[in-house]
Amino acid sequence: MIPKWLKWAKELQSLSQSGLNYTENPFEIERYKAIMKISAEIMAEYSSVETEKIIDLFSRQAGHATPRVDVRGVIFKDGKILLVKERLDGKWTLPGGWADPNETPSHAVEREVFEESGFIVNAEKLLALYDRDKQGHKPPHPFHVYKIFFLCEITGGKKTLSNETDDIAFFSEKEIPELSEARTTIRQLRHFFKMYNASNWYTDFD
Repeated sequence: MIPKWLKWAKELQSLSQSGLNYTENPFEIERYKAIMKISAEIMAEYSSVETEKIIDLFSRQAGHATPRVDVRGVIFKDGKILLVKERLDGKWTLPGGWADPNETPSHAVEREVFEESGFIVNAEKLLALYDRDKQGHKPPHPFHVYKIFFLCEITGGKKTLSNETDDIAFFSEKEIPELSEARTTIRQLRHFFKMYNASNWYTDFD
């Protein structure tokens, strides 16, 4: 669970963003900007990021505030799961990333897997739809995020590094490397191994 201060700061940011989207009243605009500043100050107080940088991030958000969507591909081969090593932190994760506008969730995960691993895949089944804040990811994220996990099958391509990945490999449940917990948690991987070993591919959700 995320700390209460972050929950409150996210709610304030969401209120300010949505409020600025719907109002044209100059007095209300100033009030929503003040709420945004308070949200940024709360986040800065409990993190190592300067208030001005957070305000700049929030100021670039437009439209009604909604959760962002992160998609991840779950790919098994001979009892092992595919992970990629992130260049940003040198740790391992399920391949995936942000979904883009004008693409379906299944296409988004197929694209992300190909971009990060070189494998061409088909999304076969929706395995899980999680609320990032409830999944134990570290560090916390300034925006609300939904994480969607798809069971995927390799249909072509070959292992290929990208500008985002340093390594690509399959791992058994007993040899999982250090994970990039901002992206994938050990609890999630254990859950997917349990489903794989039981051949019980049901959809899990928060």
